[in-house]
Amino acid sequence: MTTHRAKQKIVVVGAGVVGLTSALALLRRGTYSVTVVGTHLPGDFASTYTSPWAGANWWPVSRADTREAEWDTQTFRELWRLANTVPAAGIAVRECHIYKRNKDAGGIITDWIDSLLSDEPWFRELAPGFRKLEKAELPKGVDSGTTFSSVCINPAIFLPYVLGECLQLGATVRRGTLRHIAEAAGMHAEGKADVVVNCTGLMAGKLGGVMDEKVIPARGQIVVVRNEAPTMMTISGTDDGPEESTYIMMRPNGGGTVIGGSYEKGNFETAVDPNLTQRIMKRAIELCPELVKPGQGVEGLDVIKTYAGLRPFRIGGVRLEKEVIDDVVVVHNYGAGGFGYQASYGMAEYAARLVDEQSPVEKANL
Repeated sequence: MTTHRAKQKIVVVGAGVVGLTSALALLRRGTYSVTVVGTHLPGDFASTYTSPWAGANWWPVSRADTREAEWDTQTFRELWRLANTVPAAGIAVRECHIYKRNKDAGGIITDWIDSLLSDEPWFRELAPGFRKLEKAELPKGVDSGTTFSSVCINPAIFLPYVLGECLQLGATVRRGTLRHIAEAAGMHAEGKADVVVNCTGLMAGKLGGVMDEKVIPARGQIVVVRNEAPTMMTISGTDDGPEESTYIMMRPNGGGTVIGGSYEKGNFETAVDPNLTQRIMKRAIELCPELVKPGQGVEGLDVIKTYAGLRPFRIGGVRLEKEVIDDVVVVHNYGAGGFGYQASYGMAEYAARLVDEQSPVEKANL
């Protein structure tokens, strides 16, 4: 007679890209019953719900031989597979141009994307077509650059797609607002949860039982336009201020072209700065004149919307570890900042392994 062990009950708190991919990684194992709890779900737009506001793409900023680089690698392989085999995921392959100006060295933006700007980054064997750009291929004022193939993601399609994958595998999804992370254990559809996975992003700084003072916003302002860009591109800095940046990415499936941006740590302001908007658009056209017809300036940009989002940055890096809080086993998975999409599947797998380690014997001894 075969004995079937009941599935362990898991509650994933947070329905952004990190929470949904974490739920999916657990569900794919076939040994867990998963309930996803979110204050916000795909289709919502709120300042603390970061994922819908993202670009989004795969541009690794991790250092070589780190767990972050491992997460980026795992995620790239899955995103590349989806881009080439699953049109419904809302992902497309894009050529990338990464430009560097020597005068930007030591700046906020350069320090943030230092690995991406390298002439010989760790991912050069991973990203197809990687090579250093010839001098004739560089825009005016640019000292060096690289090109490779990567992916761009339309969050409005991708987030519902991942949620749908979770539902197909039996997930339950419910709305809920928590005051304390331990409350999540009582929100599973089938009774008290064995493990809670904390993917609350920016809210981890305020959530009872977590209250992580290292979590701060990294504000980013962008403009989404109907104009088309020939490639994804970014550059090491700007002449307009240390926290301002320039990047361009055309989302697939009618998602518009995202032009940005800024990287303002500690800034909670979600109202749009119109002066920054003008600088963003001007810089984008200077870097990519093909965005508009010859002779047109910013008036040639057909704007869909302008907004500011708050990246869930964590000083010291991502928190991916296990902890017991008020007798509840909690696996933390938050703090990705601006690389949530590009590390999501790798972070999710790491978190799922931490859940795997939480055997019934371990729980009995807590």
